[in-house]
Formats: sequence, structure tokens, C-alpha cells
Amino acid sequence: MLKIVIFGTGNLAKHLYTAFLKADGVDVAQVVGRNREELQQFAEHTKISADFDAIADADVYVIAVKDGAIAEVSKYLSNKQGIVAHTSGAIALNVIQPKKRGVFYPLQTFTKGKEVDFSTIPICIEAHDKSSLETLGNLAASISQYVHQIDSKERKKLHLAAVFVNNFTNYLYGIGEELCLDEGLSFNLLKPLILETANKIQTLSPHEAQTGPARRNDIKSMEGHLGLLKKKEHITLYKLLSQAIKQAHEKEL
Repeated sequence: MLKIVIFGTGNLAKHLYTAFLKADGVDVAQVVGRNREELQQFAEHTKISADFDAIADADVYVIAVKDGAIAEVSKYLSNKQGIVAHTSGAIALNVIQPKKRGVFYPLQTFTKGKEVDFSTIPICIEAHDKSSLETLGNLAASISQYVHQIDSKERKKLHLAAVFVNNFTNYLYGIGEELCLDEGLSFNLLKPLILETANKIQTLSPHEAQTGPARRNDIKSMEGHLGLLKKKEHITLYKLLSQAIKQAHEKEL
């Protein structure tokens, strides 16, 4: 039985807590956080603490806090024997103070109130030593079918890729929604297109799946689109993305 303590009360901490509660061979011994109100959400099934000087002993300490607070939180664990692992995609392993340190990075977007299936989420692990890596691997395998050993350099690039495919894409969804609402149209009209775009790259590379006016170098359509856009930032984005798509496919035009 792996005994763990989770630090944090935000979206990722809550999702990990829920997943670990269902996992075989894992005991969530404590949840630690500064927000006393948010801590109460964990109180039904485990011990909680807002006192960082009263941290339970555990095999693994999972730090699921904002990136800027990881190093500070890890200082409170300098006298603990367990592995201290953060959950960030962008922060290096060595930011953690204790020697038995690791990374436990679930590659997914987490939203409050939106349940996820952890069994399908890739979990990227890294550790200072072989024994810690094995333990983190076992912990990851208790909730996910997809466990990958990835070092800090690789993970930072992976996190950057995730920003492009998730954060930036979602922002573009927002622009699409705004353009629909400007004309009194439902954003639901675009959802089948969004789903098909995502489904296509299950069998095709993004390069192969690319379509649209810029891919065809349809100048007339692109000029018409630019004439419909009102916001300067939308015009700039349209031009930048269209030019990038044209350059990526210029040999095929």
C-alpha cells in the first residue's frame, strides 16, 4: 500500500485526489493546503491540514500547487523520508529541495466540475534515483494505463506542445464563438466540425489533415474573411496563421 499526501486544493489536486481514492494499493493519508475553505471538500474521506508543520509521514508527497510555489512547499518536506514529486509540466526536477525528488505530470487539461477518465491520461514521470522512479511508476500505473519516463528537458517541450494544441486552440474556439454570436448564430453549429477535426488526427498527421483557404492559397476567400473581422487582434491572428499554413504547404500548392 502506497501512502501519499497531496499538497494543494485546486483543480489538479481535486482530480488526483478523486482518482487515488478509487485506486487499488493507494492510501491518501492527508491533503495539505492553505485554503481552509477548499480543504473541507477533502475532509469526508481523508485527514486535512492547513498547518505545514503537521505533515503526515508518507511514501510519496504529491505537490499539486502553482508552479511558483513548488520550491517553497518542498522546503517543508526536507526532513521527510518519502519521495517529493511535483506535477508541473514546465518546472525542472531540481527545483524540489529534498534529495528524493521526482515529477508526476498528468498530461491533460483539468477544469473544476468536469470529470476526467484518468485511465486514458498519459502520466509523465521523472525521478532523482531508480528506486524513486519505480515507486512513481507504480503510483502512476494505479490510475493510468499510459505511464512514460520523460526527463525535464523533454517534458518542458511537451508542455509547450500542449499549450499549442490545447490553450491556443481553445482561445481560437472562443473567437469562433464570438463571431457566431455576433450574427445571432449558435456555437453548437461548429461543434461537429471541431469533433471531426480532432478525430481526423487519430489516423492522419496534422499536416495531412490540414484544409482551408490558406492550405489552398485561396486569396479571394482570405481577403473576404479579413473584411469581416473587426478586432485588430483577430485580423493579426488570421494573417499570421494563414501565412504559417501557406508556408508549411508551399511545396504542395
